[in-house]
Amino acid sequence: MDSYAFLSDTHTGALIGVDGAVDWFCVPHFEGDAVFARLLDRRVGGAFTFSVATDAAPVRRYLPGTLVLESAYHAGGGSAVGQDFLAVRAGDAAQPFRADMLLVRRLLVREGSVRVRAEVTPRPGYGARPALWHRDADHWVAAEAGLRLRSGLPFRVDGAALRAEAVLHEGQTVDVLLGYGPGDIDELDPADLLERTCRTWREWSDRADYTGQGSDEVRHSAAVLRGLSFDETGALLAAPTASLPEEIGGVRNWDYRFTWHRDAALLLLALFRLGHAEEGRRYLRFLLSTCGGASDVLSPLVGIHGVTREEEILDHLDGYAGSRPVRIGNDAAQQLQFDTYGHVLDAALLYQQLTGELTGAQWQVLRRHVDTMAARWREPDHGIWEIRGPLRHYVNSKMMAWVCLDRGVRLADLVGDHDAPTQRWRAERDAIHSEVIERGFDSRVGSFVLAYDSTELDASLLRMPLVGFLAGGDPLVVATIDRIRRDLAIAPALIRRYAADDGLPGEEGAFLLCSFELVSALVLAGRREEAAEVFDQLRAYAGPLGLYAEQLDADGTALGNYPQAFTHLALIEAALNLDGAGDRDALHAWAERTTRPGTADG
Repeated sequence: MDSYAFLSDTHTGALIGVDGAVDWFCVPHFEGDAVFARLLDRRVGGAFTFSVATDAAPVRRYLPGTLVLESAYHAGGGSAVGQDFLAVRAGDAAQPFRADMLLVRRLLVREGSVRVRAEVTPRPGYGARPALWHRDADHWVAAEAGLRLRSGLPFRVDGAALRAEAVLHEGQTVDVLLGYGPGDIDELDPADLLERTCRTWREWSDRADYTGQGSDEVRHSAAVLRGLSFDETGALLAAPTASLPEEIGGVRNWDYRFTWHRDAALLLLALFRLGHAEEGRRYLRFLLSTCGGASDVLSPLVGIHGVTREEEILDHLDGYAGSRPVRIGNDAAQQLQFDTYGHVLDAALLYQQLTGELTGAQWQVLRRHVDTMAARWREPDHGIWEIRGPLRHYVNSKMMAWVCLDRGVRLADLVGDHDAPTQRWRAERDAIHSEVIERGFDSRVGSFVLAYDSTELDASLLRMPLVGFLAGGDPLVVATIDRIRRDLAIAPALIRRYAADDGLPGEEGAFLLCSFELVSALVLAGRREEAAEVFDQLRAYAGPLGLYAEQLDADGTALGNYPQAFTHLALIEAALNLDGAGDRDALHAWAERTTRPGTADG
């Protein structure tokens, strides 16, 4: 799975395999219909193949600072180099990236001759039905799939496929342009599109001045996150894919083309720290817009347009490597997850510290949610991991309720709201802290646990020092770190998020978010050498193009949706904490040092 290249124009994304096939492509945006869905069924899922006849796999890389894929081919009679990209151009402050809604595939023959084959077989409805091609002036049209194609290759219709084959000679270049939007594709110059796309990506990437620990991985992860940020709203997708399995052949297959609020504070910090303040502002505005409805219940996830599709099963697909059912939509949006409130308020506090730009209306929305948590934190919920079982008193949920109230108190001071009920918020915050210490730490296990009255472990509690609930060197935190490393590890540096019965058959792999958070927790515990060793081990698990999935099996097999935003976010956090190793989280410390002059310190 992790051999796939990820392309993005920040409006949609594509996955391209080593064989040159686009096996996943959604139109007209990330959450749209996968007209190429061979990723989930090699039998009926459509694909767009563009390959060179060769005995060896191409040598592939991203052009520096971009998500433009370059592939070098060496055949017996010649060599060629190709570029694949979704074309983008620079926009403005309101929308920094502008998608041309165009997938471009180029090939230049450098020496001798090479044979090229192309086949474009879209199947709308996630592979449910074919789309027929017809000729229209200088290009081809598959109206049902919303696609148009232009190329110098001699394409011909063969049933529901558009096919071409040609021998190219030294110095020749061939292009295939696949448009998925309303713009004209007939007059575009592919060379200009390549140059403009590379320039747009590099100008963005060059804003980051970070040169510390893991700088190459940090910069690449930032580009991946930018590729997962929706151009119209600033929403961050957890991943561009749906139903990639957490266990090969198993049922743990979910749609991740949504924004999870649990990523909010970390994404905001990463964007501002790496020089992308405008993207941070856009994301914060999107986040708060989704929290401003009439309901006091915050959904843990939303769609990139602010709404969420109901979950459904696609029975006609076999699933990745036979992993069924295939699901689109995500019913976790209906769950009660109290950690969501903490993540939103943490992000809002950081934003106010960094910019001072929260409006009165935005604060009133946030204040309402702090009041909700002050009233409801004693209730059980579904927990951060979306276990589809009974409500429980999850320790992480209590910890993040504490974060919500703590940030609410500090924000009221920062915005000068002297009428806010901060005395009550402080009292409830302190009550949560006492209860978690009393009921969330199990002396029999020797660590904090998943839920009250349980003995199960939960790797999300590695974030205790990162959110300031306890100091990194606190004996209870250190004991929890050590117990998680001992009992949730499946391989060096790889830890599961939990081992509890979650009501589903089978088991998942190591959760890479938690594995990278182990690095940060070790740093804050004063164990930097151990943290650096774990970080280096995790770096070695990256896919050949530096991309990470959600999970890994013990043998290094990638599992879950891909590429995964929160894995790359946690990598950035771990690298920055290693680089600024001290007695507290480097990113939060940086944010507080950056607090605007004249504002309160919280």
